[in-house]
Amino acid sequence: MKTSRKQFITTGVSSLFAGAFSNKLNAQYYAVPNTGSVEVAFNDEKYWHTIRQLFPLSKDFIYLNNGTMGPSPYPVIEAVKKGMMDGDQLGSYSGWENTATKLAKFVNVNDDEIALTHNVTEGINIACWGLPLKKGDEVIMNTHEHVGNALPWLNRQKVHGIVIKTFTPSLTAAETLKSIEALITKKTKAIAVPHIPCTQGQIFPIQEIVNLAKSKNIFSVIDGAHGAGMMPLNLHQIGCDVYISCCHKWMLGPKGTGFIYIRKDFQDTLQTYFIGAGGDDNKWNMMSNPPKMENYATSAHRYYGGTQSLGLYKGVDAAIDFIENIGQQNIYNRINYLGKYTQDELLKLGDKIELITPTEPQSRCAVNGFKIKGIESAKFYQTANDNKIKIRVVPENGLNSLRISTHIYNNTHEVDELIHLLKKQL
Repeated sequence: MKTSRKQFITTGVSSLFAGAFSNKLNAQYYAVPNTGSVEVAFNDEKYWHTIRQLFPLSKDFIYLNNGTMGPSPYPVIEAVKKGMMDGDQLGSYSGWENTATKLAKFVNVNDDEIALTHNVTEGINIACWGLPLKKGDEVIMNTHEHVGNALPWLNRQKVHGIVIKTFTPSLTAAETLKSIEALITKKTKAIAVPHIPCTQGQIFPIQEIVNLAKSKNIFSVIDGAHGAGMMPLNLHQIGCDVYISCCHKWMLGPKGTGFIYIRKDFQDTLQTYFIGAGGDDNKWNMMSNPPKMENYATSAHRYYGGTQSLGLYKGVDAAIDFIENIGQQNIYNRINYLGKYTQDELLKLGDKIELITPTEPQSRCAVNGFKIKGIESAKFYQTANDNKIKIRVVPENGLNSLRISTHIYNNTHEVDELIHLLKKQL
């Protein structure tokens, strides 16, 4: 059911906490609407405008680059501040451990399958170096990899002599799956691909890719930087061996936070090399002769350890609450609507625009990649920046394209402003 205007008001959307958020910002932050259990129309602009007020984003520019960094809303920022103050005023340290449990519930897995990280790159390195690979073993990747997924594997190729084989994303999910299948040989040991490539926002058919890997006894490692927070996730249902994500993009959480999911029965296969407090069964002993560590922790805590930031992880908790209060499905519906709107407006510009994101419904999301024929991408990127519109230029792997990524704080008017600027350049 859709919320009525009266229901919308009674959810507490318009209520706000009095007082300044900080001396510098002198801003008020609003109560998060509790609409997670009801369907909100993706084009209810009054509702989504209210959501926009929860973000400290400056009104002096249009931000269309969530794929790089998702600005945090006030409740997340406030939670980080409070967590830090608790630590610094009261000497509090514990509390961050609960975030693994909250993240596990968020992506529908068990809490002993989640390890906390600082970003996706850290998680990729845990997975890349932990897989039992030897010289000549093949790993399938794609030509649109982000540097954070590419370099760890390229480095292992350099150090251990594994072989990386690549495919180029196709315009349909079925064709992409066929491209992966065509690369598989008896030497293929892992498929390490993004859920959504950062370059052009194509949703890969992850379920089918994982099923293919399973059928061939191949490891599946998914770079999920653009998955968590954008769409509902059930990682147990997907069935991958490893899924790595961050909290600072679509989850709108604090920067420097992330997580890695390692399936429970895969943890004895994925070797841990980086280990610290909490990473063993607490039977390590430097007084024994010789000193020893007996067993790893019987959870994903074996992959991380040491001091964690109470403030940052309190912010992650608040980010999950923020998403769930609005409703993950409501968020996905809104950003998918904005993504399609952007795509349609780009296509209306005719053959001067080369859209590199598929139009297939199952393969598109809130991210669109494109090129302008006859105009250098870097030049238009600068033009947009000069006009206070923030997008992303994509120089990686020689693509030389542009990327627009929209979240719930955006609206069609902002997209129209970018399209208007594009028209002036054509």
